[in-house]
Amino acid sequence: MDLLKDLAKASGNELAGVVSDGIVAGDVDGYIDTGSYILNALVSGDIYRGIPSNKITALAGESATGKTFFALGMVQKFLDDNPEGNVVYFESESALTQEMLEDRGIDTSRILLVPVTTIEEFRTQAVNIIDGFDKQKKGDEKLFFVLDSLGMLSTIKETEDIGSGKNVRDMTKAQVIKGTFRVLTLKLGKVGIPMIVTNHTYDVIGSMFPQKEMGGGSGLKYAASSIIYLSKKKEKDGTEVIGNIIHCKNQKSRLTVENKMVDVRLTYDKGLDKHYGLLDLALKYGIFKQTSTRIELPNGTTQFGKTINNNPEKYFTEDILEQLNECAKKEFKYGKEEIQEVVDTETGEVIAE
Repeated sequence: MDLLKDLAKASGNELAGVVSDGIVAGDVDGYIDTGSYILNALVSGDIYRGIPSNKITALAGESATGKTFFALGMVQKFLDDNPEGNVVYFESESALTQEMLEDRGIDTSRILLVPVTTIEEFRTQAVNIIDGFDKQKKGDEKLFFVLDSLGMLSTIKETEDIGSGKNVRDMTKAQVIKGTFRVLTLKLGKVGIPMIVTNHTYDVIGSMFPQKEMGGGSGLKYAASSIIYLSKKKEKDGTEVIGNIIHCKNQKSRLTVENKMVDVRLTYDKGLDKHYGLLDLALKYGIFKQTSTRIELPNGTTQFGKTINNNPEKYFTEDILEQLNECAKKEFKYGKEEIQEVVDTETGEVIAE
């Protein structure tokens, strides 16, 4: 052990260390709630956690799939949970307004909005802010980065070509993006700054099956700890459209099983539904049971699924949530086969294996 510590010191690398002492910039020391129990489970394997507090998470999808909405929801939760926390919001779409943020209950005095137009501009300013925070950080001060969106950023070369009237494609953009995230990933991890990156997707041409791909080359794909692909369908009450059901696919994850998909509900009047998606998990693991068109609850009563989803606090009690959390670990985490059963804490009965 002493030898390894001496070698780490001799290397001159301040991040080098014995693994049993913890991995600087690698170990996850906290999580940021996404605002949805089932989305938390998808990205962390726990309904009470969320995205890692020192990693890059990408939200990718077509226009109007809720990328900015999810990002702002995490910003709000981060600020609520961290009284000494602040947010740096790199914005390339000119879509945010002060009124929009304040209407969501977000403390705008703790958000630094940084408009950016090129990848190089974003990279330089992000590195400067990280270095400045690392030097000036005091006590429990925390920082949260958002880039919204990567897909709208240009490059210096592209900007110059347009200015000079050249109608050519910038073949260097993917390399510039890769270099940017190569620099940022370790810096963010070292200082403990989480980052949300929103990005666009496009249809892959020539694929045998319909397939989506994230724009910008491979840079963000390699750097992100998790990549969530978003798509949507309309949520209706009769013929009236009241919101959207957002399909969230775990395209890449270093913490949970990849290619899992969950649905969350986003309504126009209430926003993100924290409980939506738990009903499917409860049915899969036998906590609730399907009986014809109704759902049988643990107490033997039956109810329609729509009623449960519209009054979640009544049916998803603290005890039910604890049971669902054990199921989420089995469903979404790697190496959780040892979770053999879920037990009703009141009766002691095994309800899922």
